[in-house]
Amino acid sequence: MTALIIFGLLLGLMLTGMPVSIALGLTVLTYLFTMTSVPIESVALKLFTGIEKFEIMAIPFFILAGNFLTHGGVARRMIDFATSMVGHYHGGLGLSAVFACALFAAVSGSSPATVVAVGAILLPAMVKQGFPVRFGTGVIASSGGLGILIPPSIVMVMYAVSTNSSVGALFMAGVVPGIVLAFMLGVTTWWIARRNNYPRLPRASWATRFRYWRKSVWGLLLIILVMGGIYSGIFTPTEAAAMSAVYAFVIAVFVYKDMPLSRVPKVLLDSANMSAMLLYIITNAVLFSFLLTYENIPQELAQWMVDTGLGPIGFLLAVNVLLLMAGNIMEPTSVILITAPVLFPVAMALGIDPIHFGVMIVVNMEIGMITPPVGLNLYVASGISRLGMTETTIACFPWLLTMLVFLMIITYWPPLSLWLPKTLGMM
Repeated sequence: MTALIIFGLLLGLMLTGMPVSIALGLTVLTYLFTMTSVPIESVALKLFTGIEKFEIMAIPFFILAGNFLTHGGVARRMIDFATSMVGHYHGGLGLSAVFACALFAAVSGSSPATVVAVGAILLPAMVKQGFPVRFGTGVIASSGGLGILIPPSIVMVMYAVSTNSSVGALFMAGVVPGIVLAFMLGVTTWWIARRNNYPRLPRASWATRFRYWRKSVWGLLLIILVMGGIYSGIFTPTEAAAMSAVYAFVIAVFVYKDMPLSRVPKVLLDSANMSAMLLYIITNAVLFSFLLTYENIPQELAQWMVDTGLGPIGFLLAVNVLLLMAGNIMEPTSVILITAPVLFPVAMALGIDPIHFGVMIVVNMEIGMITPPVGLNLYVASGISRLGMTETTIACFPWLLTMLVFLMIITYWPPLSLWLPKTLGMM
């Protein structure tokens, strides 16, 4: 009954159109002050202590690095390299979009940023070459989801903060699934292009490929800096995020020289605005998690599911359905911060690995990015392509089916996500 009251109040506030962060905070305050005797001082204290975690500092640094890379010409050089490698296959520029999204995802950590960086350059080029606008929009919107699966990933940091999991292990666990999903999206793109005889580019010579690789190498080195630094133990994930921000600033301003120093203050301000928004959501979500723990709801739910005999297979299926539905109406940060504290204890009680569970949740969030009405990638891709939301949603359908198939694979085959972190000794 307590859980129904809390979640009913939260849902009611959200249905009024209130931002999720404010709805979370109001739910907690309303419940605590009307149905408990918790002193107001503890609420204020929790608001401040909730974000006093070293891991959370990684979020603004990854956002800043992504903004420097987006505005600093790195994306364009990665696209040129990707096109030289796969552009000669059927649907060449479409495959280039998938490859470029995977590369940019490995340095940005953000899905919408990946869609903007790649889509703003490749979509007009695809239309000019004769591709249908729908095809290009579907490829870029869905492939942009790789931004939160291939590390570094801001969403993975959110999950780690919510569940006290290892950020480094999560990052490594996302590498192989990210590569596999990129391959599956590429196969879907190739198949559609081959069936419809879409244009392809002339095969680039190895000299041309090397030239484009050399131009993009400074951006690609960021992947080695972050992942190599974390694996080798030189950096913690938070320190790697800080290093990536500094490195992205240096290559954007002093190496590629695509960003004048006069534009740096605007990039810093935009990053600060986005960071403040996310940190405000995190703060209220921590308060909401405190309320759930205070009422012992996650523990009772876990015990109830164990007692009813719902095994890991049934639980994971139920979680996928729940998260896919939640992804339709909320953005990934809010979904994870609300559901992870509730679902995580149940998963642990059923013997599900926390890292595997985290990767599965992230894949669900990827799918949520291209499902209406609150699919962030849909809005970004719609703005670039000038298609309506309905057309953009329909355009993503073939890749959405591919991602749903991949979700089933990642859900019921844990070695796909756990092999690399176990091999590296991080678990």
